[in-house]
Amino acid sequence: MTDKYDCVIIGGGIAGLQAAIQLGRYKRNVLVIDSNDGRSNLCKNYQNILGWPEGISGQTLRETGRQQAKSYGIQFVEDRVIQCQKTAEGFHIITNSYTCEAATLLLATGVVDRVPPELQQELHPCMGKTVYVCPDCDGYEVNNRRVLVLGSGKAGASLSLVLTYWTNDITYINHDKKEIGPLANSLIKKGIIYREERIKKVIAEAGILKGVILQNNEVVYGERGFLAFGGNKVRTKLAHELGIELLKNQHIIVNPRTKETNVSNVWAAGDIVAHSEQVTVAMGEGLQAAIWIHKRLLELYEK
Repeated sequence: MTDKYDCVIIGGGIAGLQAAIQLGRYKRNVLVIDSNDGRSNLCKNYQNILGWPEGISGQTLRETGRQQAKSYGIQFVEDRVIQCQKTAEGFHIITNSYTCEAATLLLATGVVDRVPPELQQELHPCMGKTVYVCPDCDGYEVNNRRVLVLGSGKAGASLSLVLTYWTNDITYINHDKKEIGPLANSLIKKGIIYREERIKKVIAEAGILKGVILQNNEVVYGERGFLAFGGNKVRTKLAHELGIELLKNQHIIVNPRTKETNVSNVWAAGDIVAHSEQVTVAMGEGLQAAIWIHKRLLELYEK
């Protein structure tokens, strides 16, 4: 017999967990399906969240969030959804090892930052400590520091220019050697050092970035780093299959108030939605979506 839930949340990151906690407080029967490889797993320290002046890691937020949700009876499965079909009664969800039914659905599958595989081993321990991806989140952390922007083409050049608000000591390394066009002149005007060379090795120790070694064996030192390789993957494959309206950049369009998509009884929250990709925004969206999911369930179960 297939398990049936009031709501299935696909994605157990910050948005999904906040929604799960709220739905648990509504005494709803909820399953969270999470592949446990979301970007919040990588961040060692979020420092712009109210109540955490010394910062908090994504892993800690996720673990405490799971325990909090479980205290309200929320169930969790570590798996990956491979198909989701709309039915007369709701949704039929298929994972690699499990099937279930849901009256409502919340998509909170997030975004995956593109980091060249050959650099991941050294960079991942630095994420959120000395290497960052979002200037709105962590521009402050590089204030008056020597910064290396490790990136590709125009994405890296544009981020380098943004970071001049905090520091004037910036080196942009165009790892993929993609063309940057007129931005080259902008870099010169702002005093940004430019290297069009592949990165052979990242120099880091215990999560502290020291610098990089380029393919030509040049060593470039830096205290902090930002990544801007472009081509981040927005995990909206399931949304596309359900007929959910997407922007050209593959982010989901939702009702600004309710967070419901154009497909009835499907909501979306977190970084897959078209907004600033911030932890606190994801929390707010997850909670707001949960409120309206609860309202819809009241309507559905009255019929």
